[in-house]
Amino acid sequence: MKKGSQNNLFLDGGADVALNAATTRRALDELFCLTQQYKSTQSYCDLLLFVANFRFYAPYNAMLIHIQRPGAKFVCTPSRWLDDFKREIKPGSSPLLILQPMGPVMFVFDVLDTIPLPGAPQLPSSVDSPFEVSGTVDSQFERTTANALRDGVEVSPFHGGSQQAGQIASTRSHRLLRYQTKFKPEPEFLPVPLRYELLLNSSQPREVQYATFVHELAHLYCGHLGSPNPLWWPDRRGCSLEEREFEAESVSYLVCRRLGIDTPSEDYLAGYLERNSPVPNISLEAVMVAANLIERMGRERLKPRKESKK
Repeated sequence: MKKGSQNNLFLDGGADVALNAATTRRALDELFCLTQQYKSTQSYCDLLLFVANFRFYAPYNAMLIHIQRPGAKFVCTPSRWLDDFKREIKPGSSPLLILQPMGPVMFVFDVLDTIPLPGAPQLPSSVDSPFEVSGTVDSQFERTTANALRDGVEVSPFHGGSQQAGQIASTRSHRLLRYQTKFKPEPEFLPVPLRYELLLNSSQPREVQYATFVHELAHLYCGHLGSPNPLWWPDRRGCSLEEREFEAESVSYLVCRRLGIDTPSEDYLAGYLERNSPVPNISLEAVMVAANLIERMGRERLKPRKESKK
């Protein structure tokens, strides 16, 4: 299964897609609030650890799998189990529902719900040991910086002390950024208004800079700074400081852990666990969608944003 092929939950589509996503967002967040499923710090940390280790699916779908089957190991559609692994689904097995690219939902089954057919090959390491880490900080950093330009985010270094990491803030500058949309035969650039300035402490190690980078982008894509277009990400400026920091730390933990990078977010979340404090009134949907997007920003060149008609 291609690592980049999972559902893109962030909206590049039109109003109908946005309405469907908004409905899904409300339904999921209402579910979490009503069931109190992840309100305890321990259960929430268990969820984050599962999603962080379940790297072959995007964070959002990994979350949906954990909700339905916390002990899942590797999941595929019945056709892929049969075509690629020569395995069939055990009678009476319960499917897991996840979101599929360019469509509503798809049903998948865990490896424990399958049985090998005669002549079936041995399962590859991606199934038996699915938690391997891929990618490097430098490549992720460069691609994420380039993709941030499409949303009007300019990343700038500064020299600060050990206690200064970084920050992101809105700006009223009229300057235009250049987002490269074509590389061959001749490079082409799209002008994008400068909307946000993101500062990173260049005195910190590269891994620390990247963790801070993700944390600050999480503030943006979770809607803590508002939104230039609600079809791109929601405006959630009403969140409390505690809620904003908890969401940003959660996103940083997920993205960095899935890349194999140690992050200070672990200490932040562990502090809640040690105090047995309840999880703030966060949006799990916002956390997973932001993690999805930032992970994609470090992996592939994204298309320019579209100004959808109202």
